[in-house]
Amino acid sequence: MKVKMILPALQEAESPYWRPIKYSLFPPLGLATLAAYFSDDDEVEIQDQHVEKLTLDDTPDLVCIQVYITNAYRAYKIADDYRQRGVYVAMGGLHVTSLPDEAAQHADTILLGPGEEAFPRFISDLRAGNPQKRYVATSRSIENIPPVRRDLIKRDKYFVPNSLVVSRGCPHHCDFCYKDAFYGEGKSFYTRKVDDALAEIDSLPGRHLYFLDDHLLGNPRFASQLFEGMRGMDRVFQSASTVAAVLNGDLIEKAAKAGLRSLFLGFETFSPENLRSSNKLQNLSKDYVAAVERLHSLGVMINGSFVFGLDHDDKDVFRRTVDWGIEHSITTATFHILTPYPGTRLFQQMERDGRITSYDWSKYDTRTVVYKTLGLTAQELKQGYDKAYRDFYSWNNIFKASFGHDNLKQQLAHLFYMGGWKKFEPLWNFMIQYGNLNRMLPLLENLLAHTKGQGAKKPGANVEIERLQKTTL
Repeated sequence: MKVKMILPALQEAESPYWRPIKYSLFPPLGLATLAAYFSDDDEVEIQDQHVEKLTLDDTPDLVCIQVYITNAYRAYKIADDYRQRGVYVAMGGLHVTSLPDEAAQHADTILLGPGEEAFPRFISDLRAGNPQKRYVATSRSIENIPPVRRDLIKRDKYFVPNSLVVSRGCPHHCDFCYKDAFYGEGKSFYTRKVDDALAEIDSLPGRHLYFLDDHLLGNPRFASQLFEGMRGMDRVFQSASTVAAVLNGDLIEKAAKAGLRSLFLGFETFSPENLRSSNKLQNLSKDYVAAVERLHSLGVMINGSFVFGLDHDDKDVFRRTVDWGIEHSITTATFHILTPYPGTRLFQQMERDGRITSYDWSKYDTRTVVYKTLGLTAQELKQGYDKAYRDFYSWNNIFKASFGHDNLKQQLAHLFYMGGWKKFEPLWNFMIQYGNLNRMLPLLENLLAHTKGQGAKKPGANVEIERLQKTTL
């Protein structure tokens, strides 16, 4: 069987905000994972429109398309074109799971939720000549899945090809989380076997790893055993977690000893009312400053995530957030305009309240206002979001945040990382255009390898977060 697996480019590819480097970081690991369920006799190809031009004039036996919300219309067009030529099309992903009836109009088969159990069942039915229109996983486990088909990944086109996933989902259930809906009809958080995860890590070349898990520290027992097994591997890695996990116990110290050097951390908002209304209860009463200080003392850089447009935000939320990030030397910041993704509790509530202003999924990109705001106008929200990015990544604030660290090593690491990520766009574009992006990876490995701290400061009382919370009321 001849199979083509496609990741269409997100709509942002045609936006003035498009940054090629941001969408050339990771290969389509989900497709490579599912590709492992085909037999050795099958001819399988993966194409990622973010890093290559799609060839769409062929006629494979099967086309599998991964659909996110902002690539949905592009995915549907690709699917429709193939189906008109008699090619069998299967679609899955976050958007398909959120809106199955919409997606089903453009596919012969749709797969809802995680695919490790449903996808091989679909392939078996297809070979037998009786594929179903819709598949939903009847069980959820990644303990005995086949190895990812990394031979199908074009490593040289990605900055960090050593991405991997050792868990699925998240133990928390924030109302605005797109992925929470994806795991809604069954077990929402589960892990691989530690030995299998370590074996995959050991098989990857180079030093750098990027764990794409939504919450790498979500299962403390698993994470502790994983980090213990990684000690001595001489790895440096990046991942994501929560403020609560950073503050609890000594797991973050174990992660740092295993090579953790950068962490995506969901602060989201300083307002207790916003945290309660979005069901992000794991952040309530947590000392953000203590979490930052603990990470910095371990030499772990922070990519802070912040959401603007929650119902208790006001016009000053943008300045307060940027000032806090710079004052506390957050290495990079990812700002979002609140986006009510279909399938989430936030979307359902806003639709009941008549607050959804657009059903154009291409606008659901976290930088466009698609709902009726409270507290500030849609224009104020958009302008404040844009200004927050400009201000945070101004050279003045880059230097200010960099030299807020206690030692020269971390000051320079922060400066090169923060400045390099945002201020050397022509260089990144040149490397991407000429297919040499992966040659930049040793620079990242070397930078991360030299950020190790001196030891954690135990979290203690800190009145700063209380002061910030009060200013938002």
